Amino acid sequence: MDSLEITYQTIVEKVLHEYAEYLRQDSNVQIELVFDRPHDHYLLVETGWQNSDRVYGTLLHIDIIDHKLWIQHDGTEDGIVNDLVAAGVPKQSIVLAFRSIERRKLTEFAVS
Repeated sequence: MDSLEITYQTIVEKVLHEYAEYLRQDSNVQIELVFDRPHDHYLLVETGWQNSDRVYGTLLHIDIIDHKLWIQHDGTEDGIVNDLVAAGVPKQSIVLAFRSIERRKLTEFAVS
């Protein structure tokens, strides 16, 4: 593992912690951060209840693959990529994996 990968791990964990802190304002919904550093998988999961509706699912899922951040799922309103770029990750190192390759080519982010 090289220093770039460690830096990306640190950035992803920091950004996900910030999201978790913001989302913890609802005491009926638990926020779980799942960090698998050896395999470079990072998730933010919600569980609980809002009124009479069950809340369960992965809000954010990021993998580090070939020295790039692959956004597998982004359930946020504004998009986590803005926070990753603000934290110093170049756009060419972010893959919007939840979009088809054809659609990725139309963005300013990495295709793969």
